[in-house]
Amino acid sequence: MQNELDKSSLSDEQLLREYYSRYGGYWECPGLLDFCYLVNPYFTRSKIIDEMQANFRVLVTEYPAGMAVNSRLASQCWNVRPEYILPGNGAAELIKALMDTLEGSIGIVRPTFEEYPNRLAPERVVTFVPQHPMFRYDADDLIAYFTEHSVDTLLLINPDNPSGNFIPMEGVHRLAAWCEERGIRFVLDESFVDFSVGFAENTFLANTLLERYPHLCVIKSISKSYGIPGLRLGILCSADTGLVARLKKEVSIWNINSFAEFFMQIYPKYREDYTQACRQFIQTREDFEAQLREIPFIRVMPSQANYFFLEVLPPYRPKQLCALLLRKYNILASACLAKKGIAPDRYMRIAVRNHGDNEKLIQAFRELAQ
Repeated sequence: MQNELDKSSLSDEQLLREYYSRYGGYWECPGLLDFCYLVNPYFTRSKIIDEMQANFRVLVTEYPAGMAVNSRLASQCWNVRPEYILPGNGAAELIKALMDTLEGSIGIVRPTFEEYPNRLAPERVVTFVPQHPMFRYDADDLIAYFTEHSVDTLLLINPDNPSGNFIPMEGVHRLAAWCEERGIRFVLDESFVDFSVGFAENTFLANTLLERYPHLCVIKSISKSYGIPGLRLGILCSADTGLVARLKKEVSIWNINSFAEFFMQIYPKYREDYTQACRQFIQTREDFEAQLREIPFIRVMPSQANYFFLEVLPPYRPKQLCALLLRKYNILASACLAKKGIAPDRYMRIAVRNHGDNEKLIQAFRELAQ
């Protein structure tokens, strides 16, 4: 890792790529405020972490259980039948396994989380780019576009990453029904849905809904929603038991470590803590958005997730601004260098952290606006 003195010898893009290419491990960077990666800032204040810490020595010296046990634990945590759920070593493992299994073309919305299309040959990807200046779109837009441009699988990240666009439940139901009628596999990524207003009613993680739409496959990053990326935990759910069974054979026998297993074992005791953390987060996001809208060189796009997509206005550009934040304030934000479907060097994404950290970013923006 480049030390503080090395920052001045690198171009803006070189500096950013040096940090982005790590994909984590930022505890090696003293004092760095990470507004790039996306996690719940409040649930880890729960006593669930104290209980895990108290069992550290046992967990680090014991093998985890296999898939059958961990599927039952995941089932109890997210109220989905064991045969419908697959826990993974983060959502990334499940995305890879699913993309390797799917055949034919896949419809996506860009800009997006590129882990999905990166797993496929470019000619298999059919891309819809919203024409709205803030990248807004709804179920009707997707149905119209993919009626004309047929696909075998449709991917919806809801709320979307990085735009923060959110389709309410009624619209997602229409999309799921439309896919069902046409035999289209519908992949719904709910990694950020618990940050949406009314989150408890916005999920398709329910046996009745999975059974209503057997072509539906729901993926959820537990790392992001619950603020535990170091545990590497995600889930995939579908009433297509044949698909779930095939995917369970694709992952390794010990794909979940002991810490992630123990988290699932004790989580039901802390369910109310999680609900309160999500409610607290939504208020924090609203306060942060109000402050961001006062900064003259950014345009803030509405978000129901734990990040904001920003259009950077003169006198700054995203690479310049993100490098300046890193050099001067030790703040890491995403300049969206690898995002497709957007004009280059025009947009950036920032995470929503706790009030104190958010205030530090706001103060940096205010100084740069002078």
